[in-house]
Amino acid sequence: MSVNESSMTIDPKIFKAYDIRGLAASEITPALAATVGRAVVAFTGAKVVVVGRDMRETSSELAAALVNGIVASGADVVDIGLTSTPMFYYAVGAQSAPGVMVTASHNPKEYNGFKMVQGDLEPIGEGSGMSEIRDLVIAGKFSDAPEGNIMEADVREEYVAKHLEIIPRRDIGAPRVIFDAGNGMAGYVAPGIINAYGLEKKCRKMFFELDGTFPNHEPNPVKPENTVALASKVRKDGADLGVAYDGDADRVGFVDETGAPVRGDLMTALIAGEVLRHHPGATVLYDVRSSRIVPETIAAHGGKPVMSRVGHAFIKKQMHETGAWFAGELSTHYYFKDFFTAESSDLAMLYVLAAMKRTGKKLSELLKPLLKYHHSGEINFSASDKVGLMKRLEEKYAPLASETIRLDGLRFEFPTWWFNVRASNTEPLVRLNLEALTKEEMEARVEEITKIINER
Repeated sequence: MSVNESSMTIDPKIFKAYDIRGLAASEITPALAATVGRAVVAFTGAKVVVVGRDMRETSSELAAALVNGIVASGADVVDIGLTSTPMFYYAVGAQSAPGVMVTASHNPKEYNGFKMVQGDLEPIGEGSGMSEIRDLVIAGKFSDAPEGNIMEADVREEYVAKHLEIIPRRDIGAPRVIFDAGNGMAGYVAPGIINAYGLEKKCRKMFFELDGTFPNHEPNPVKPENTVALASKVRKDGADLGVAYDGDADRVGFVDETGAPVRGDLMTALIAGEVLRHHPGATVLYDVRSSRIVPETIAAHGGKPVMSRVGHAFIKKQMHETGAWFAGELSTHYYFKDFFTAESSDLAMLYVLAAMKRTGKKLSELLKPLLKYHHSGEINFSASDKVGLMKRLEEKYAPLASETIRLDGLRFEFPTWWFNVRASNTEPLVRLNLEALTKEEMEARVEEITKIINER
């Protein structure tokens, strides 16, 4: 016997490269959530599914519907309730069971969605199950089964213990740190890490109240405007470090002791050096947007640098294939082999504190040797004809470049500069990243490429 649940209207565009995501009021509904739950069980064959959710206003209702869909398909649910995405990944890894997290990550308050992973934490994304999930959801036909059971679990203590296992408390000093949770899930999870590592006496907490309307700033630490308050507090308090999380706390941005925000690729290089102290000769992945200083630093520490595509679904797959111990993205995602090959913003933060204690240096001093090149940062453009744009760029620059890398969009290498243009996996945009030896050349090349992108 089968049940047809396809009466709702579903926009296929909500099925992204990394997750399902859309407007909560119209696209991400409880009816959809229940169908996603049924589709995940049908696709994975799971007997048990881990479910977690963030603090968005619609997440509780969506999670309840998701759970109903899962148990209606005969699988049991381990419901860990409110959680950051890294803590959700820990629960999935510990259970060795597939999982679904209700979250829209750093997106504005109007959005919500679902991150889905297999029991080995392989993401269900582009090329790894998303199209199958999409087809199952749109068809809406599922077999009846005896209803599964629901078990509630709080994994916060286990999550903290996992971090203490990787970085002992003795490796962390007593720095003055300002934490900005952005009213997201770090406000629920970070206190356990702060207390376990003895940081509570000197630290200051900003926006730790869970609030899915994000009243203070957008929960996206990559955008400089979202770290202005943190930077001001760091300077005012004379703190050693500022730490900013996104909405589901799988991304973490850093502000040095002067209040200057630090790009994610530079933090990849810094953290890689610490990881390689413990895992000599290990492979480290860095994404295609990253500065040349990243592979140079990895190699200087005896590691094997390997370029990767952008996005957690692709990076985790490549980490499994290469055996990489660490990976980092410009977008401030950091992945660790000993954390189930998944992101942990808390582990990234602890590695930074460990480097500061070990060397006795301030963050700006640790970063100074990495400031060899001038990077544009990521610049976004609307592009109606992405295929035509890529063709124009390749025709102009491929004959001139020393190397053309087609791993993710196009990256052209030249002796004193490089640039990458790629289509966003989450938004209707193309993204430009460019780097040169001098600021003057970087600015001139950005202007040059911008003119080509804006051609109609």
